[in-house]
Amino acid sequence: MRHDIQPNERAYTTKEAAAEVGIATPTVRKYGQVLERNGYEFFKDGDRRIFVRSDIESLKAIRDTERPLDDTAKDLAGKQKERLETPEDTGISVPDTYDTSLQDPEQLRDFLQVIASELAASREMNVQLTNDMAELRTTVSRLQQDHHVISSGVGNFSKKTHTRIEKLSEQQKAQYEELLQQEKERSEALREELITMREEQKKEWQAQNDFNQRLEKSVQQKPQGGWGKLLAFFRG
Repeated sequence: MRHDIQPNERAYTTKEAAAEVGIATPTVRKYGQVLERNGYEFFKDGDRRIFVRSDIESLKAIRDTERPLDDTAKDLAGKQKERLETPEDTGISVPDTYDTSLQDPEQLRDFLQVIASELAASREMNVQLTNDMAELRTTVSRLQQDHHVISSGVGNFSKKTHTRIEKLSEQQKAQYEELLQQEKERSEALREELITMREEQKKEWQAQNDFNQRLEKSVQQKPQGGWGKLLAFFRG
């Protein structure tokens, strides 16, 4: 457990540490993870890291190194371990030093300021999340309304189209039936005309046949006088 915090020493939040080192807040979190992975210890308020001056210097060393981050982090963790294991000049035991630092009014105020800053940041984030959720609900509501309007429009269009198709089908059916009836009437008229023509043709054939028979009989009869032949011809 760390016990190297000094009386009246300032404590930094992650955001404040980022501003102090001159890097982005996510980069501070990344460096913190690298340091912890290699054995470095931070003061903690729950899951939040609290940075002191020695931590700020470690972050700067990570920032400025040209070596792999893990190698630099191992060196910093080793130096921290040596510093924590070295007895302090005051001869005060480690637990007493830690407890005294926590009971110092100035240090307690700094810790409270850190907690207040974190709470303010959390409240700000909660407000932003609330606004985002409200905006999201509004967007979803609008999308639902648009979907309803589109669905209604498609339904009305489908209904109108179906009605038009039914009307056209009925018109086509009526026209077809009318044409079919006209065709039947024409066929019947042609049939009757053919029957009439056949009857007339039969009559003509019969008349021609009768004429031929009379002519044949008149030719087969014995010769007579001119007047007799003529009368016989017309008599027949």
